[in-house]
Amino acid sequence: MNGLAYRARSFGPPSVWRAYRPTAQPYDMPAAAPNGHSGRTGVAESMPSLHQLNEALRSTTAMVLAGGQGERLSPLTRDRAKPAVPFGGVYRVIDFTLSNCINSGIRRIHVLTQYKSYSLDRHIKQAWNFLQSEMGEFVDVIPPQHRSVERWYSGTADALYQNIYTLEMEQPAFVLILGGGHVYKMENSEMITAHLAAGADLTVACTEVPLEQASRMGVMSADGKGRIHRFQEKPADPEPMPGNPSSALVSMGIYVFSTAALVRELTADAANDSHHDFGKDIIPDMVRRGQKVFAFPFRDRNSQTVKYWRDIGTLDSYFESNMDLVSVSPVFNLYDEEWPIRTYQPQAPPPKTVFRGGERQGELLDSLASNGCIISGARVEHSILGPRVFVHSWAHVEECVVFEGVEIGRHARIRRTIIDKGVMIPDGEVIGYDLERDRQRFTVTESGVVVIPKGFVFA
Repeated sequence: MNGLAYRARSFGPPSVWRAYRPTAQPYDMPAAAPNGHSGRTGVAESMPSLHQLNEALRSTTAMVLAGGQGERLSPLTRDRAKPAVPFGGVYRVIDFTLSNCINSGIRRIHVLTQYKSYSLDRHIKQAWNFLQSEMGEFVDVIPPQHRSVERWYSGTADALYQNIYTLEMEQPAFVLILGGGHVYKMENSEMITAHLAAGADLTVACTEVPLEQASRMGVMSADGKGRIHRFQEKPADPEPMPGNPSSALVSMGIYVFSTAALVRELTADAANDSHHDFGKDIIPDMVRRGQKVFAFPFRDRNSQTVKYWRDIGTLDSYFESNMDLVSVSPVFNLYDEEWPIRTYQPQAPPPKTVFRGGERQGELLDSLASNGCIISGARVEHSILGPRVFVHSWAHVEECVVFEGVEIGRHARIRRTIIDKGVMIPDGEVIGYDLERDRQRFTVTESGVVVIPKGFVFA
């Protein structure tokens, strides 16, 4: 049977789903505590049992949308997909989404790729091959299959529609849909619990952002029980939250669908002339038709005083998110042993600084240095160094994000710069101090961050 043409009723609720149908009313929207947690669970009084929740997690398939071009991150995305962009020295951006799944007990994960996927494919094979396939665990990479149309994905919903065959084969009760370009920590099982308790067709993770930022996101309004009654994708004039005119409630691009509802909506959308996008088409249409669409307020697992969720969508947001990691008390905590962020660690010796005192001294201050780094008589401040970075004597590196295999020559001075892989900075080079000169050679962002592309060769 053609996986793109079968009827939604093929996904009639299995026994595990029938067992979860709640009798209580949907949950009330909780008031988040300062750290993003709430004293209340935010779900109905009739909670699924631990056994039922475990069965639900085993019956959930995660679909990670990792096929975007990431044009606003160019030139970092010139040779790689956005989720494959290095982050925090040793990580890739997608590692945070995948780690959230694994830490939440979700171990059936499909990564839907498209543009420039080689680097991403390789990273997932290296970093995420520890799951046990004989136990039904996997992180699979799925490129466009062209099962029914000879084209690439035309939207987020179309990406799922073209992979309905995968859902047909696995028959999950629920589908967790995630983006591969966000940095955050989230217990996805809590969202699934809320979805079960509300008897929802769709649950949308949401968070509060300043009103001036909301026009770049999907903005929603919900009643006191969390049911969404209004949803607008990237509105020019975002609606503020009741009682909080300076903030808006926005979608995080994280969804839990009951599979029967998902298949029904994807099939209907595929027959329409639309953007085939969840935010632009699927969600607003479901809300208009009175489907059971609920909001799930983001509960942060970051163990800090403020909630942390960053969409790595622009060069400036990418740079700022990296700088969040190197403050004295980082706003995003990489050192929480209860919520590990997994990645591939290259085989390289520990980082080191050499030369002490005299005319030169190796210093690494308020910075992260990955394996294989050598700071040889140089000064590195408030920066992140990827694997095997060599900083030569008398060089000064300040507020920089340096990718793997970069070499910085003697007496070079580099400030507020992102340096992609394999670049060799000549002796005495000065970057980040004269932005007009830098613009003649490199990309310079609105906030004045210089970006040197992968493999750039200096004259």
